[in-house]
Amino acid sequence: MKPLIMIVAACSLSMATMAQQSKVFIKGGLNLANISNSSDGDVDDAKTLASWHVGVMADLPIGQFFAIQPGLLFTGKGSKIQNGNSSDNNYYKATTNPMYIELPVNAVFKIPLETNSQLFVGAGPYIAMGVAGKRKIEGKILGVEYSRKDNIEFSNDDPTTLNEEEGVGLGIMRRFDAGLNATAGLIINKFLVQVNYGHGLTKLQSGADNGEDNKNKHRVLSLSVGIGL
Repeated sequence: MKPLIMIVAACSLSMATMAQQSKVFIKGGLNLANISNSSDGDVDDAKTLASWHVGVMADLPIGQFFAIQPGLLFTGKGSKIQNGNSSDNNYYKATTNPMYIELPVNAVFKIPLETNSQLFVGAGPYIAMGVAGKRKIEGKILGVEYSRKDNIEFSNDDPTTLNEEEGVGLGIMRRFDAGLNATAGLIINKFLVQVNYGHGLTKLQSGADNGEDNKNKHRVLSLSVGIGL
């Protein structure tokens, strides 16, 4: 009986220690968003769109060198297209900036540096749901300016119906996104600095037969700073 009690006590002490070491951060920062334009996932750097993100991230230790980092973010993605400059007589610029609620879950390897300081690297999946966003077009034709701004329309696709896509249409964006993250960062006491790359795996445009659009997927490089609660 005593060995069993000792094992239970050791497990309880270990869980209590990990709970004390767990942290929750409020974080936010810059997104450099783009959209792949080939089946190989290539992107055009000139189309990178600056956006932002804000949310929370937990750091849940599993032993001394590993942790799980789930999060909940409000984050911007998208891309831009531009021909010419605003000072030209003929000029065109279009930006698409959808906003998502995103749930990433990363598994990380941690390297202790000093007291209460760790470097971490890791990866994991994410899922996201589109909730808002804008499409903006502006330009000039023979010196005459024009502009237009519309709300992004998302499909009402049910993610549980894998072979069907409800609410499809020309110009409608799929509501659900999913992909993989690669992440690295530094935790110093209550402060967090992090870089993350999100590699989308789902196509952006709605419709089952738009094979050309299957090439277009989100790519987002994020730079974050955070503070522990």
